[in-house]
Amino acid sequence: MKKNFRMKTAMKGALILSVASLIAKILSAFYRIPFENIVGNTGFYVYQQIYPIYGIGMTFALSGFPMFISKLIAEQQTKEQKITLSRYLFFILSCFAVLIFVMLRMFGPAIANSMGDASLVELINSVAWMFLFMPILAVGRGYYQGVFNMVPTAISQVSEQLVRVIVIIVAAWLFTQRHWTYYHMGAWAMSGATFGAFCASLSFVRFYMRDFIHTKTVHVDIDVLTLAKRLITEGFIICLFASLMVLLQLVDSFTVKQALQDIGLNSSQAKDIKGTYDRAQPLVQLGMVVAVSFSSTLLPSLTETLQTHRLNEFRKTARAFMHVSVGLGCAATVGLIVLMPEINTVLFGNAALSGTISIYMLSIILITLVSTYTSILQSLNQFKITIIGLVCAIVVKVGVNTQLIYHYGIAGASIATVLSLLVAQIVISSSLPSLIKGLVSNNNFMVKLGITISIMAISTKLTVKILQHYLFSGRFDELVITLCGITVGGFVFIICAVLTKTFTIREWLTIPGGKKLLRFWGNLIGQKRR
Repeated sequence: MKKNFRMKTAMKGALILSVASLIAKILSAFYRIPFENIVGNTGFYVYQQIYPIYGIGMTFALSGFPMFISKLIAEQQTKEQKITLSRYLFFILSCFAVLIFVMLRMFGPAIANSMGDASLVELINSVAWMFLFMPILAVGRGYYQGVFNMVPTAISQVSEQLVRVIVIIVAAWLFTQRHWTYYHMGAWAMSGATFGAFCASLSFVRFYMRDFIHTKTVHVDIDVLTLAKRLITEGFIICLFASLMVLLQLVDSFTVKQALQDIGLNSSQAKDIKGTYDRAQPLVQLGMVVAVSFSSTLLPSLTETLQTHRLNEFRKTARAFMHVSVGLGCAATVGLIVLMPEINTVLFGNAALSGTISIYMLSIILITLVSTYTSILQSLNQFKITIIGLVCAIVVKVGVNTQLIYHYGIAGASIATVLSLLVAQIVISSSLPSLIKGLVSNNNFMVKLGITISIMAISTKLTVKILQHYLFSGRFDELVITLCGITVGGFVFIICAVLTKTFTIREWLTIPGGKKLLRFWGNLIGQKRR
């Protein structure tokens, strides 16, 4: 009875956390569009150069360490043991956070020079402060997740992103009003991470002021040194899983601008092109939100079926997880590529580098596959395969990025990202345990999906061509064309997926609105038969 109650609580908590995560991801993706429109390509370049450092810190505080800490907390029997362990973890993470802060402040000039732009040190100094809040957020989130109370974590996620986005947009507005330099604006925009972390920390005031301080210290079966080793190894591995795209962006920060200058561009031109190239980041984020977040509700089911040793049910759930992720990932990828010139113009004012950004969009389906396999393997407590795959991805990106830019210009950076993710996917999928092999190859799923995606792409492109014949090429017209293309593409995808039975009933039910869609389709078929 207690076990069932705990499982229901965990399922409910996972849903709350998924919704909060979805809201936070949407906020994190959408703010960059008005931000880029306000500060321009060069301003966006300045911000995006340092964004990966923030992204890594956010991973530490938001998902990586809290996930690991929650497992440790859940293993403890009494509240006193949970709090005692939390204190140990807080001490270790505080040392780690201070070390990162000091290193960023000390080596900021060296990092900026390595990126080819000494003025970026102002942004590095600004973002460094965020890391001091990491122990508060990681331990607070980890503790509450460990006792199956997801509400404080959910509130902290949304409040952090909301405050950060507000600070960034205000900084961009002040840039236009007070004629700040790009770097001064970027430093204030980066300070949004610190303001957001502070506001998120307020969600855990009750925990720290009551339980953390006043609960008595008791014996736990793990010493601080062992705990530190596990945190650095196991915890860091989880952080690595969650920050793959950010790490690839970090490689771009160190290599793209200098490679562009090496092939003959001056510093201003290189900044402008790098800023335009970075338009791909919010689009990939939005595509990943569609592909990954909708299927994330299945993860608690995977854990439950595995714990109860229902391996056949586990495989069915994993297949549904994979099919939904791949299907939506392919739809998002192809849809964005087909509509890219129009989307680029609507969101950013012109269609510059649409081809390069379109190549980058292939990352969506690849990172979706990698993330989905990683999640399934994590439920099996298998980390080695994904570690090798992710390390290979980073090594490939570092190894080929500059050379591909030399040969293909800025498009080479997109090709390098796609190639690195493809290598990671091949490494992971070729080494899967027998339990989860062939999750996307059975029942002609890929053939049905290919037919559905092809018809969707053709109908969307035809819609765009027809509307372009009757409309002008202004930004508002492009908005009308884009919205019509999305509507037609989405409608055709759903109809074709139903007709070809791309997804099973079980899989439709995991997609938001899927139950209503099946009911509507059933009623429609029933009326025709009468």
